[in-house]
Amino acid sequence: MENERVQNPDVAALIENTLEMQAAVAPKQAAFAEKLKKREARDKDESKMFRRYKIKDIVFLAIITACTLVTSAIMPLLIHVPVFGIIQLGLGLQFSIFPVIGLMKVRKAGSMTIIGIFIALFLVMMFPPMALIAVCAVVVELLVFAIFRSYKNDWACVMAGTLFMPLTVPLLWLYYNVNYTVTGAENEAVTMFLGATDPWVIVGMTAAILALCFVGSVIGMIISRELKKAGVLKK
Repeated sequence: MENERVQNPDVAALIENTLEMQAAVAPKQAAFAEKLKKREARDKDESKMFRRYKIKDIVFLAIITACTLVTSAIMPLLIHVPVFGIIQLGLGLQFSIFPVIGLMKVRKAGSMTIIGIFIALFLVMMFPPMALIAVCAVVVELLVFAIFRSYKNDWACVMAGTLFMPLTVPLLWLYYNVNYTVTGAENEAVTMFLGATDPWVIVGMTAAILALCFVGSVIGMIISRELKKAGVLKK
């Protein structure tokens, strides 16, 4: 009995200390829970420019990249055709349809850049200048976010898909005309391509690529909407 009487004050003090600690921690726990709720709400708000990525987002963009590259199997043949812009014209549909589907699923800043980097990592082994497509992806996102502020609007995704491939035309022209030479002579490399020195041919090819990519982007938007209606493409 005496031991119990001695222990009771100790137990009471321990319980009191525990309650005090819980009371002190409770506001911090509540603040942390509120912070998590706000973060979750922000991640669900497609109008926000910057949102956190989840592993499933990266995986989906990687799958979209794989679909883009698999359907672009004609590229090894196109690189041997000496016509300026023929690669972009041959790959315009694939490089607009699938990225738009990816953007309409993962409507987050950086989605286009991630797709561009994935594509560049693969194409650099096949045709090194196409690594510049990652730069195009960054430029596209800057333009889209300057106008739409986010990918919430479907037409923002269409705009990104439309401009993605055509932007490689001026970059490749600069690459061949400025940075890359065959013999060291100026403008040597760009003359290997038919029409590469004719401004009208360049403008015409760029317009054709732009039109083709716009059609592909609209198709990608329609496919994405139908997949969402069918419950296949969930958020």
